[in-house]
Amino acid sequence: MLKKIIFILIFTIQLSACDKSPPKQGGGKFGMLDTGNPEFAAIEFFEHIYSDKGLEGALKLSTPKMERLLRSYHTNKGAQKHVLNMRFDKVSIQSKSRSAGRNEFAKEAQISLFFEGELDGDILKDIRVIELVKIGNDWKVDDVSLN
Repeated sequence: MLKKIIFILIFTIQLSACDKSPPKQGGGKFGMLDTGNPEFAAIEFFEHIYSDKGLEGALKLSTPKMERLLRSYHTNKGAQKHVLNMRFDKVSIQSKSRSAGRNEFAKEAQISLFFEGELDGDILKDIRVIELVKIGNDWKVDDVSLN
C-alpha cells in the first residue's frame, strides 16, 4: 500500500513538472525586449500597422496626436502610404536606441527602427526615427520621421 502511494506521488510530481507555462512575449529580433521599454512599444506599433487587418492595435500605442492622424487614413495601407511613406508586403523590424539604456527613468525617447522587407517582389530597406512619450506606465508613439 505504501509503495502504491509513493508511486502515485512520484507520478503526479513528474506529471505536474511537464506543465508548460506560456512563453514571455517580447519584441526585437530575438524577442528579448521587455514590454516596459520604448523599443518594444515602437516595434509593436509598426507590427500592428504592417501585420494586423485594422489599426486598433496601433491606436492603443499612439498618443492622441498620432491617433487622430492614423484615424484620418482609415486603413493600414493608407497609414503605410501617407503617414509612414513606407509600404511593405512583408517586413522585419529591428531597433537601435538613442538614449543609452536609461529609458526606464525617461519621459521621452527617440528610437531608430530599421526596416527590411518586400514590396511587389523588391527588397526595400529603410530607417525611421520614432519619438515616444511615456504616459502613465505605457510608452506611446508620438511622431515618426525620416531622421
